[in-house]
Amino acid sequence: MLKVNEVYASYGPVVALRGVSLHVPEGGIVSILGANGAGKSSALRAISGLVRISRGSIEFMGKRIDHLPPENIVQRGISQVPEGRQIFGELSVEENLRLGAYTRRDGDGIRKDTQRIYDYFPVLAERRKQTALTLSGGEQQMLAIGRALMARPRLLLLDEPSLGLAPLVTREIFEIIQAINGEGVTVLLVEQNARIALGIAQFGYVLETGVVALAEPSETLRQNEDVRRSYLGY
Repeated sequence: MLKVNEVYASYGPVVALRGVSLHVPEGGIVSILGANGAGKSSALRAISGLVRISRGSIEFMGKRIDHLPPENIVQRGISQVPEGRQIFGELSVEENLRLGAYTRRDGDGIRKDTQRIYDYFPVLAERRKQTALTLSGGEQQMLAIGRALMARPRLLLLDEPSLGLAPLVTREIFEIIQAINGEGVTVLLVEQNARIALGIAQFGYVLETGVVALAEPSETLRQNEDVRRSYLGY
């Protein structure tokens, strides 16, 4: 579904990605691991069109997208849940969800998808009229995921979904990610909690200073001594 081929990207003089290649098969869950500053978020931002690449190519469903603006990439079927959630705090839960469907014009479909989000996250239905700023961290993360799903993506990019969340809430979020994947949405996941990420992904990439250091099935990465010591804590 997604092919990132030898991609380079920079922020001014700082090179964030140095020849990164990764593949995401349709229907799968793929995780990207690495320390802070390794280039994980930059890889997602490049796919979303938020960072322009200087070399390489990005293909989605067999067509290049690296020249497209972010809104067109959303229309092609890619949605991103950004690190830190970046919800609209002064708007209600319902208004945040409607903004996720800004590229759509099918009112009936939008209403059905809003209800689907409430089925995934019943607490959001209870708080639909509340401003997003009043939600807990876990509820805000649920809202950020729900907002991304309102665009009806074929590929969902998740950037650190467990950041700042309690273990029980993290487990709930990841169960929902698996449920979303089970309904046909492909997932590319950036996550510092390597244990839980490799627990749901079929394949993983480890980035180090903008370079792919390892690319292996998740079970192989779990058995790798360097990965266990650096990311799994044993």
